[in-house]
Amino acid sequence: MSKQNDIKIFEDKKVRTLWDEDQEKWYFSIIDVVEILTGSPRPRKYWNALKTKLTAEGSELSHNLGQLKMAAGDGKLRITDVADTEQLFRLIQSIPSPKAEPFKLWLAQVASERLDEMQDPELTIDRALEQYLQLGYSENWINQRLKSIEIRKELTDEWKKRGLKEGIQFATLTDIITKAWADRTTKEYKILKGLKKENLRDNMTNTELILNMLAEASTKDISAAVDPEDFEASKKVARQGGNVARVARLELETRTGKKVVTAMNAKTALQLKEKDNGKRKKG
Repeated sequence: MSKQNDIKIFEDKKVRTLWDEDQEKWYFSIIDVVEILTGSPRPRKYWNALKTKLTAEGSELSHNLGQLKMAAGDGKLRITDVADTEQLFRLIQSIPSPKAEPFKLWLAQVASERLDEMQDPELTIDRALEQYLQLGYSENWINQRLKSIEIRKELTDEWKKRGLKEGIQFATLTDIITKAWADRTTKEYKILKGLKKENLRDNMTNTELILNMLAEASTKDISAAVDPEDFEASKKVARQGGNVARVARLELETRTGKKVVTAMNAKTALQLKEKDNGKRKKG
């Protein structure tokens, strides 16, 4: 079964989703949906209680739901309860919420957009651009982020071609690349920026994104050139690719006297932007 993890946005809230190409259907993280509909600080507890209630009422819905690996708060793929669009519509009926109807309309829109994107792949990029704009990112940063997605896809395609496995092996190689150029593993990088569930790349500065792209593009090119035979060989390639960006980072830091990898995250950057805009208006 070919799957693709993705993040969708509902009223500035992130919903982890997964597109199953074979079945041509979306799966949604139930915990994320419950958190949005209820506003509960403990959505997992709410969901567990709701499952018990549904079972007691004789509903088969909770038994028919699936479980898939999705990115957790620490960035690792973990098993989570999921529902397809039809199941989610039924589940929403069991959750009293003023957001129920708007969320249903959003679900229908997500399903419709996917069908459109299958006919015209360029729409995927256009909609990603729109989502980032809604969250307040600058167009310059968005262009870099979209390019980083393309480069990441080229790298993972190269890894798949080498017979490497998604999940642990991909995560390990990504950690090696990040550690090589940024002197931090992905987890350490997220801790520096004060992130939990948030995506690390969505919280990189322009310069960080550029260097991360350089590291991943270099890793892909080196891999294609040296043809690593196994996972261990690919680890060496990942380190070499990351070191290309490391050299660039150190040179830039020497020239500017400033650290490239910082605690700056998207929330802080947007707050500074709003504060700056406010000063300009007063001036």
